[in-house]
Amino acid sequence: MADKTEKKPGFVAKAKAAVKGFCARVAKFFRDTKSELKKVVWPSKQDVKTNTIVVLVTVAIAAVVMILLDAIFGGILGLIIGA
Repeated sequence: MADKTEKKPGFVAKAKAAVKGFCARVAKFFRDTKSELKKVVWPSKQDVKTNTIVVLVTVAIAAVVMILLDAIFGGILGLIIGA
């Protein structure tokens, strides 16, 4: 009978390989992230100001509409209930 004594990696060797693989994947993630961020076209300061104003005006208009609708429906409900 032939004795097959293939040496399998032990727990420590497997753990070291897993840690090394993990570190390699983390490093690759950060390299890829850095290269993708170089491709981003960032808005100018003027674009940011303009967009911020547009958002604030839109939110203000939505708030006024919601307040008006709340007052109208509250009044109708008050008439229905008789309060």
